Amino acid sequence: MEAAATLLRQPRVQVLLGRILVENLVVDDAAAAELVRERVEAGDDAARIVSDAVEIGARILARSQADDSVDVLRQQMERTSEQVVEQLRAGVEEAFGPESGHVTKVLHRHFGADSTSAVQHQVRAAVAELLSDSREKLFKQFSSADESNPLGAFQRAAVAAIRQSSDQQHAHLREMNTRIGSLQLEIQKLQAEREKALEVAAEHDRSTAKGRPYEEAVFEAIDAIAQGQGDDCDAVGDLRGTGGRKGDVLVAIEGCSGPARGSIVFEAKTSQVPRKRALEELDEAMAQRDADFGVWVVPADDRLPARTSSLREFNGDKLFVVYDPEDGSRVALDLAYRLARARVLMARGSGDGLDAAALRAEVERALGAMEDVRRVKSQLTTASGGIEEARKILERMADQVRTHLAQIDALLAPAADDAD
Repeated sequence: MEAAATLLRQPRVQVLLGRILVENLVVDDAAAAELVRERVEAGDDAARIVSDAVEIGARILARSQADDSVDVLRQQMERTSEQVVEQLRAGVEEAFGPESGHVTKVLHRHFGADSTSAVQHQVRAAVAELLSDSREKLFKQFSSADESNPLGAFQRAAVAAIRQSSDQQHAHLREMNTRIGSLQLEIQKLQAEREKALEVAAEHDRSTAKGRPYEEAVFEAIDAIAQGQGDDCDAVGDLRGTGGRKGDVLVAIEGCSGPARGSIVFEAKTSQVPRKRALEELDEAMAQRDADFGVWVVPADDRLPARTSSLREFNGDKLFVVYDPEDGSRVALDLAYRLARARVLMARGSGDGLDAAALRAEVERALGAMEDVRRVKSQLTTASGGIEEARKILERMADQVRTHLAQIDALLAPAADDAD
């Protein structure tokens, strides 16, 4: 049984200052509801859609009323035509009646027994007089503005209807032009916003493709290490150096307290490249940034060049290191930074009282300790994998036990039925 729908509040529609106020009105129209639902799902404003529907419907109703006015005008024209026919019939009767018709009287006067004129002259005079009189009567009848003109009412009604339709059409055109202008402005604004969003997205894609997020993370980590050493750190990836843009981060050793005693350039990469190419790019970065040492930074061991390992030096002025921002540990990067800094100072510090031998020994001990860290970390990773594998094996054994228990229950079921 269908439930009867009862409105809790009666609908209320008011017209105030050229606006329509609608409260508690339910439009029971499936087509309108489907249209509003589709437009809302497409991202349009529901209130705007309903407002446009009301405006368009109002214009259609106004046009329908104009068509009704045309029907009324057509009916008036038909009645007026009937009056014209009747008046023309009366005029013909008056002119050509057998007893009192004007034509009959003229013919009798010119062709009667007492006429002395020739027949052809009598006919010419009769026709001329008749035509002249008819023209005068017709001119007076159709040129007068009073009720004697059978077409006067029709002319006035037609002129009024045409003028009213023209005024309404002009008003609608002005309103449509205003709305089209505002829509064009909105479209231009949306197009500008869309183009701007596309440019931002394209720039973000280009930055992501070039490893910009990783480059920024490497700069933040190196900048934090440099502050603790009194060094100056700059992100130079977007700045052109001497002949190119190689190198992402440039560190000026002791640049915060005076002239730099040397510089280190860091190249951050997210993809794996051959060792020869990596060394060539580090040489280019050192030349373009006028640096004394180059460090190649990647996010994982599998991104290092082939047949290389983390913290491995080449040619005494280049170094490979792994730094993963998501890992949260900067130990390897910090050691690479300090090792590169020590190499630069040792190369330039022969006259500054620097104990090069002690520094080399300490660097070697630090590298050895880092190798122990890497080995223990690898063992922990292996142990974690073993624990996870043992957990999976335990789960499989538990599933087997559950299967055996189910089979036992199935075997005991007939015995239980017999006991019952």
